[in-house]
Amino acid sequence: MKFALAGGGTGGHAYPAIAVAERLRSRIDTQFVYYGSERGPERSLAAAAGIPFHAIPASQLRGRSPWRVLSGVVDLWRGERRARHWLREDAPAAVFATGGYAAAPLGRAARRGRVPLLLFLPDVRPGWAVRFMQRYATTIACSVEASLEYLPPHRTVVTGYPVRRQFAEATRDGGVTRFDLDPNLPTVLVAGGSLGAHQINLTIAQSLRELLQRAQLLHICGRDEEPWLARERERLPEWQRGRYHLAGYTEDMAWAMAAADVAVTRSGASVLGELPMTGLPAILVPGAFSDQHANAAYLSQLGAAITIPTGELDALAPTVLALLDDADRRATMADAMRALVRSDAAERLATMLREMAA
Repeated sequence: MKFALAGGGTGGHAYPAIAVAERLRSRIDTQFVYYGSERGPERSLAAAAGIPFHAIPASQLRGRSPWRVLSGVVDLWRGERRARHWLREDAPAAVFATGGYAAAPLGRAARRGRVPLLLFLPDVRPGWAVRFMQRYATTIACSVEASLEYLPPHRTVVTGYPVRRQFAEATRDGGVTRFDLDPNLPTVLVAGGSLGAHQINLTIAQSLRELLQRAQLLHICGRDEEPWLARERERLPEWQRGRYHLAGYTEDMAWAMAAADVAVTRSGASVLGELPMTGLPAILVPGAFSDQHANAAYLSQLGAAITIPTGELDALAPTVLALLDDADRRATMADAMRALVRSDAAERLATMLREMAA
């Protein structure tokens, strides 16, 4: 049986598709094809999972520039034509789409091709792509109950955010070994998402000496950001260089989170699944788009995270240090994170997709 996966533009939208594919492969003889954007992280994630990839023209429709919106509309039309072509060629039994602008062209193409579509909303609040696609979906699933107010209730089910198998396998000791950390020091994980986050990286660079006095840093900075941060590392005293673990990217994020005591991260969709699975207290710095703000607000209101807006990053280092010094608060936040775990999310979505295909 063949399934099509669609979605991306960010890792938070691509990871759920890979997680569901892992579960399907473990139960039945399956083939997959991934439809995504030309330059998004989904291409490399599909390649790592051994899934053939077809690029679909897509771009964001949001923006203040009329020309950008017009370009997005044209790409949506081009993408739909391309998606109809590939659906005919690949003949999948069902499509699993995870939102993000890279998935948008698949909505109407799946309806016209009479291919069942399971649409998944990973964020708390749907972006334009999910709002556009929901009219074409056979069934809709979402990560959290707070999303139900934005979706048609008679076709929507709350499954949780599906995480990759590595999150069930990762251990603290394994993370310490993989990243060559000191097991006797507290660890702060800094991650700006699949593409990095310059403002977070800049603030961390300015605070390195202060933070490294108290803890070791595991900094997943983004490949384009790594060269200048490596130069900053070379300026540190030798004993602090040994505490600053810098990487442009890692496929082992589950082990990075398992080894950490506190995370500093963007609040893309993956925070709704990966942080709860590891019970990791987090300081969230939302990106520019509303979906990240809604995700951060949701976790902060539940006491699982602290939100710092990009315009208030001067408070980042003091907040990290205060949290490291407050074990009781970290424990309370960790309990709040773990309370959100839906460890069967990937299996439930895989089952739904199998039933739709049948």
